[in-house]
Amino acid sequence: MTVVKVLIILFLILLLYRSIVIIRPHQAGIVERLGRYVKTLGGGFHFIIPFMDKIIRVDLREQVVDVPAQEVITKDNVIVTVDGIIYYKVVRPEDVTYKVSNFVRAAIALAQTNLRNIIGELSLDDTLTSREIINTKLRSVLDEATDGWGVKVTRVEIKRIDPPTDVMQAMHKQMKAEREKRAMILEAEGVKEAQIQKALGVKQAQILKAEGEAKAMELIAKATKERLIEEAQGHAQALALLKEATPDSAVLLLQYFEALKAIAQSPSSKLFFPLELSGFASALELMADGLKKKEGGKE
Repeated sequence: MTVVKVLIILFLILLLYRSIVIIRPHQAGIVERLGRYVKTLGGGFHFIIPFMDKIIRVDLREQVVDVPAQEVITKDNVIVTVDGIIYYKVVRPEDVTYKVSNFVRAAIALAQTNLRNIIGELSLDDTLTSREIINTKLRSVLDEATDGWGVKVTRVEIKRIDPPTDVMQAMHKQMKAEREKRAMILEAEGVKEAQIQKALGVKQAQILKAEGEAKAMELIAKATKERLIEEAQGHAQALALLKEATPDSAVLLLQYFEALKAIAQSPSSKLFFPLELSGFASALELMADGLKKKEGGKE
């Protein structure tokens, strides 16, 4: 009896152990009862019917699949080697369990096929410079195809695109030639800009010099004009004063002497004599008489 009780207790413990299921937070549990899908369990503590229910755990975390390298022909008939990475996440565990036998293998085959189609529509230059476009197109195709499998493709990245060695060497030569060409163009543009700036500087200096000379000539002309105006005004005032005055013979005689004095200072070797010597003598007598009268009056 004791052995039977022990066996019964062990059997009950085994039943209890087989009836308890713990699902991790990042997992989902697919419950199959006698080969038929029953339900999907979330994370936590669950009871099932032992020996009748089977649990299939599905990881719900984001997964990474490497797409092996393959040779692809571009639109311009250049063979390139391409590989990539696929990031996906299970959104419906029951679909990924029952609708596809090997999702990873199916995703790799689908990615390789669509990579050949996408790159086959692009030239080599477009392939090398359009990684983001290739990633977007491939992700869209894979996401649409895997939606029926309960999987969401979150991201696709092309790791490398390697052309043949001879093509790479030709591309390096082309890039070197382009860099040298740009350097020569930049140098020529620099020389051109320097010459233009130098010419502009010379032009500006000439303009400033001409403006300075014009300003100086303007000031000189203005000063000359003012001096001539002042001289003319002085002569006009002198003539007006002479016109208003009633000069006597003595004043006229003095003016006559002043004129003779100016003529005598001339470097010319000519000799001048008064035309009217009698008038000149009488004028001298009148001046002498006038002086005597003034001295007598003072006494």
